[in-house]
Amino acid sequence: MADKEKLRIDKYLWAIRVFKTRTLATEACKAGRVKLNGQNIKPSYEVKIGEVYHVSKGIERKQIRVTGLSFNRTDAKTAVTFYEDITPEEDTFKFKSSFHAPALSRDRGTGRPTKKDRREIDDLLDNEQEKRGFWENEED
Repeated sequence: MADKEKLRIDKYLWAIRVFKTRTLATEACKAGRVKLNGQNIKPSYEVKIGEVYHVSKGIERKQIRVTGLSFNRTDAKTAVTFYEDITPEEDTFKFKSSFHAPALSRDRGTGRPTKKDRREIDDLLDNEQEKRGFWENEED
């Protein structure tokens, strides 16, 4: 029963549905995308209730406080009861706003863009990336 009380961080992140597979959770830990108090943690680290983990998944960054231990993967409604998402609102909105960027599209049959069109497209993309803060220093 003592072994049942221990839970690895990779299995926990998989069980609460942060990552789709346990392998992805393990690779994220090994790559340094899961942190505790600013320090990278190994996939075998034991989860403790009350700890806050910083998880980077693509451009999404989350802060998760452990409220319970889930040893098996459950449905999403149940999984939410085992953690508290304490990500600051400005980080949450920054992530969501990147999906509302204007989409570039060209009508079918118009051919390739001219050199002038290409420059305008590049300028538009550069301006959008600067607005979203892509050129700032990141944690990774």
